[in-house]
Amino acid sequence: MALSEVDGGIVSGFWILEGDPGDEAQLNPALQDHLHLFGRAPELVAADRNVHSKDNERLARELGVKKGCLPKAGNKSKEREEHEHKRWFKKARKFRAGIEGRISVLGRAFGLDRCLDHGEEGMGRWVGWGVLVHNLRQISRTRAARQAT
Repeated sequence: MALSEVDGGIVSGFWILEGDPGDEAQLNPALQDHLHLFGRAPELVAADRNVHSKDNERLARELGVKKGCLPKAGNKSKEREEHEHKRWFKKARKFRAGIEGRISVLGRAFGLDRCLDHGEEGMGRWVGWGVLVHNLRQISRTRAARQAT
């Protein structure tokens, strides 16, 4: 399963993956989905190390992403080290860590750790309901916090 998240902790998209596709192949569908939903590219894209490739960085720029936080695994050039030590890049990595936490919460608190429905269609339905309930909780928490101030 792959997830897309926007500001406020809202899950904006999810995909049930067939087989075991590489993480690198998941950026394009996520960006295309974001473009379809919001009519513009996200300002920032943050993903884990397995998504990094020159092609993915080029794709993000071509689609209009201003800041792409796609950390490179392994040995890095001095230029790459400097790029990954920029303030916005470090902040984006922290946002990415938050996404990992969200995935954990979706599993534990919203039942996505074990699907009780059957087949691919059932899996999609199960994940969809979990994401919906999670998003409703996020929205209600945000509204409650705004009303409290």
